[in-house]
Amino acid sequence: MKILLTGANGQLGSELQATCPAHITLIPTDYTTLDITQPEQVKAALDAHQPDAIINAAAYTAVDKAESDADRAYAINHLAAATLAREAQRRGIYLLHVSTDFVFDGQQSTPYLPDANPLPLGVYGASKLAGDQAVQEYCPTAAIVRTSWLYSAYGNNFVKTMLRLMAERESLGVVADQIGTPTWTRTLTDTIWSFIAQKPQGVFHCSDNGVASWYDFAIAIQEEALAIGLLTKAIPVKPLRSEEYPTPARRPAYSVMDKRATENTLGYTLPHWRPRLRQMLAQLQQQATNT
Repeated sequence: MKILLTGANGQLGSELQATCPAHITLIPTDYTTLDITQPEQVKAALDAHQPDAIINAAAYTAVDKAESDADRAYAINHLAAATLAREAQRRGIYLLHVSTDFVFDGQQSTPYLPDANPLPLGVYGASKLAGDQAVQEYCPTAAIVRTSWLYSAYGNNFVKTMLRLMAERESLGVVADQIGTPTWTRTLTDTIWSFIAQKPQGVFHCSDNGVASWYDFAIAIQEEALAIGLLTKAIPVKPLRSEEYPTPARRPAYSVMDKRATENTLGYTLPHWRPRLRQMLAQLQQQATNT
């Protein structure tokens, strides 16, 4: 089986390359080898490689920067997704498109179902929602997989930022009134590879299980990192309200997603976020030991 991967050098793309099953030939691309905002480049790449499936892991994910860079965000998150969807449908290629919890406004107090009414708060979420809608319209056989609070040993993310700041500072403040679910990329890649094999269609939610605030997540990061020696000293971590840490883009106050449809498709319950964090930190430690 041959699969074209976009966004190959991001944290999700890197994890997909690291976990690719042996029977799959993965064709990794990023913006330097395939600019998905250029329809002619997309057509040429699909003509050249003739893939059986496409995993669209490319995205404009700079949530705050998107507020002042809307054209670029929509070009990548909406228009490029629409191009991939049209071409996949026309050629009979299975498309798996990765999306986000930021399509929701966070006003619920119960987990969002895949068919819940989306109402994004900023440009990033709105551009991703437009991409989701384009994929649904132009390629109804595609799977759209929304995820949340993604982190990994690759690239830049909240966990690695916390580890750096906790090593550098004497204290730290972290937002405590935004609730969601941290997700190790390995959980998402395991789901993606299962979906590639099963080819379900429609909208699905994939994150680890459980809930946390960013503050809870930071506390867990420090505790787990201290336990294995990634950090050498504990520092005070203070809970903040969102208004104490203003950002250009508003974040959903609650973006926990209902994952039952995904678990039914997979045939197992997705793991809790805390042991997944422990596994990712062990991977970071192993990388540090090897270097």
